[in-house]
Formats: sequence, structure tokens, C-alpha cells
Amino acid sequence: MDLFNPLSDAQFNVQSVAYTATAGTTTGWVSGPQGVLIWSDQPCYVIVGNGVTATATNGTPIPAYTPIAFKVNTNGGLWQVSAIQISTGGTLFCKPINIQ
Repeated sequence: MDLFNPLSDAQFNVQSVAYTATAGTTTGWVSGPQGVLIWSDQPCYVIVGNGVTATATNGTPIPAYTPIAFKVNTNGGLWQVSAIQISTGGTLFCKPINIQ
């Protein structure tokens, strides 16, 4: 069973972003974390990576109020999480993590 280790360093803070039929994207984090814990108050499509913008065709659907861990695969530099609504706008919350 994997355990999550939330990163407490100030550069790996929790970020949130509102989304609607237009994607919302976090300001991002520098490379380092192994993953990111993502949850939302509405079902949405999400994508994680460098310079990403979520769409219904490239995003992974996630249910509301269900934290899900995504592996961070980036080319170094700033990486972000982006979300777009499935049917209703909402707010996405993201916390970088390491896996133990």
C-alpha cells in the first residue's frame, strides 16, 4: 500500500483554481514532486504537465469530492494542473506529494 507524503515546503503549496466551460490552470510548481493529489467540488476533466490546458478530449475525468493521486511526468521546469467542467463549473484543489 502506497502512502502519500504531502510536501510542506513553501514552493509546494496547495493551489486552487476555478474552472467553467473554459479551463482553469494552476500557477504551477517547480519540478521535484513525484505526484500531485487532486480533488474538485464538481466532476471535471484534468490534465497534469508542462504548459497544459484541459479539454474534454485530453483530460482524465474525475468525480467530485474524491482525492486522486496523479504521477507527475514533466520535462523539468514549471508544471501545472488544468481542469475543465464536465457539466458544471467548480474549483480544483491540488497538493504536490511524494509516494512512500
